[in-house]
Amino acid sequence: MRFAGRVWRLLVGIKDGLVLVFMLVFFGTLFAVLTARPSPAEVRGGALLLELDGFVVEERQRVDPIAAFIAGQAPIGEFQARDLVRAIDAAATDSRIKAVVLDLDRFMGGGQVHLAAVGAALDRVRAAKKPVLAYATAYANDGLQLAAHASEVWMDPLGGALVAGPGGNHLYYKGLLDKLQVDAKVYRVGTYKSAVEPFIAESMSPEARENYQALYGTLWSEWQASVAKARPKANIAFAANNPVGWLQAGGGDLAQAALRAGLVDKLGSRAAFDARLVKLVGADAWSDRLNGYTATELNPWLEQMGPPAGGAAIGVVTVAGEIIDGEGGPGIAGGRRIADLLDEALAQDFKALVVRVDSPGGSVLASEEIRSAILRHKTRKIPVAVSMANVAASGGYWIATAGDRIFAEPDTITGSIGIFAVVPTFQRAAADLGINADGVRTTPLSGQPDFIGGFTPELDQVIQAQIENGYSDFLSRVAQARRMTPAAVDRIAQGRVWDGGAARQIGLVDQYGGLDDALAWAAGRAGLKEGGWHPVYLGAEETTYDTILRRWLIDDGQAGDQAARRDVTGLMTARQQVLGTRLARDLDRLLGGSGMQAYCLECPAAPRAAHVAQRGESLGWLTTLAALVAKLG
Repeated sequence: MRFAGRVWRLLVGIKDGLVLVFMLVFFGTLFAVLTARPSPAEVRGGALLLELDGFVVEERQRVDPIAAFIAGQAPIGEFQARDLVRAIDAAATDSRIKAVVLDLDRFMGGGQVHLAAVGAALDRVRAAKKPVLAYATAYANDGLQLAAHASEVWMDPLGGALVAGPGGNHLYYKGLLDKLQVDAKVYRVGTYKSAVEPFIAESMSPEARENYQALYGTLWSEWQASVAKARPKANIAFAANNPVGWLQAGGGDLAQAALRAGLVDKLGSRAAFDARLVKLVGADAWSDRLNGYTATELNPWLEQMGPPAGGAAIGVVTVAGEIIDGEGGPGIAGGRRIADLLDEALAQDFKALVVRVDSPGGSVLASEEIRSAILRHKTRKIPVAVSMANVAASGGYWIATAGDRIFAEPDTITGSIGIFAVVPTFQRAAADLGINADGVRTTPLSGQPDFIGGFTPELDQVIQAQIENGYSDFLSRVAQARRMTPAAVDRIAQGRVWDGGAARQIGLVDQYGGLDDALAWAAGRAGLKEGGWHPVYLGAEETTYDTILRRWLIDDGQAGDQAARRDVTGLMTARQQVLGTRLARDLDRLLGGSGMQAYCLECPAAPRAAHVAQRGESLGWLTTLAALVAKLG
């Protein structure tokens, strides 16, 4: 038995040795293959490939793994506008890059200000004598605005284009609330503060209609001018104003109609497009795709560039999305989070501060919390500039009053200086169900607010007084910042929304310009020479898990049906998703207990994956837990 045991141990040793040798050979071979084959994360030259599968945004939201699990798919991709501009500008001067490719097949949109900045960067590539090529199955307004800057615009022969100006219907809930016997108690200041109208009216007021028409008319004119400048031969007016005649002129073929109108240059399949790129930048010997061409994708290109460095530091804080109380964000402007970022930055030797705002406003308290944190930087005697992106209205403009100089673009939406609060009561519904309220009060405010028995007149007066006082505070902050009288501010306030051009004329904005212009001004005021400074974006560092999840779920093409390629009909029907989001947002605004709001409902919704803001006081966590339990069950 002892001999047998020794033999067995010998055989086991031989087996283990063979397994070890096999594993060494296997992993050695695998390592050799992986190191020999170019990595997707490697900068290889050829074309800079920008696969914009999702939205162009000011600030990316973090990936929520639980939400992704519940939804059964990854969140929509988000691309920061400043990253795209940096990447494209670097491509214009880098000899390794021979062309820039825009893959817009799954592009879902972006604000006009962001798209104009990216378009200007593409123009600089073309000025450097490098081609820019765009491809999509179908183009809508946002895709057309980007593609217009390409030297070659391709479209699938089964695709088409859709030219539709801004605008559309809003939802009004008074009829529904009456049927449910729910009363929306509204407290507001501002003739044009139409954010509350959906709860108290069945249609748009004349004042709101006037404001919308002026605002959307300007945005539409700016969009047409932008596209016409990039593609002077494109017949935009025909496609937009007479879509039936335009389609008939193309023989009933949307793709041919787009080609005839000069919106696109060539009709061809994806394979034909790739073949064209092979001729321009060379074939990729490692690609398994038909007509694979040598290309570098956005993320590795940005990684090899690294963050801006050299010289003195200028801090940049981003206020993007709805302004809420607490720790929301990024992508949502949590007042506590942003104020903490600003306070932590006090210890850094920033020579100037730039506040980048892309927000329709929200909580008054959170807006003031952010503004106060900005003012603490001003006590260090450093210049503070405010750069407005697509929207800087209501609470967004409240924050902007802390700046020494305000920059905006003609397409920027701003103003909406007004305050409101909405509180639902249920006394009629309760009475109909046989529920009555009765009791004893020691003061007029005892037991208030009473959502069943009703609000007392005294409580109504208290809340309205708070709103009016908040509006007065808003006026005084604007008046002090803009060197105007409160009465003069009131005449241009009242909740009215302005485009960037009009805002400059009436004194709410100092000058036209984007983020780079604001940075340059701040550097100049700080006495810094050109090339002697760099921006530092507060809170821009991504967590390791977020980076891994984003690359795994999004960059590997796992974004699901929401980012699938669509024809023109698909682009049109996809808009129905906005309806559900709007309903959820309005319901949250009615029932969320949000307190005083400086929010611009009149502002067009941000073109991004819509999310109802997470509020610290809400039961959002309970909803998530319930959904998770249902998923697992």
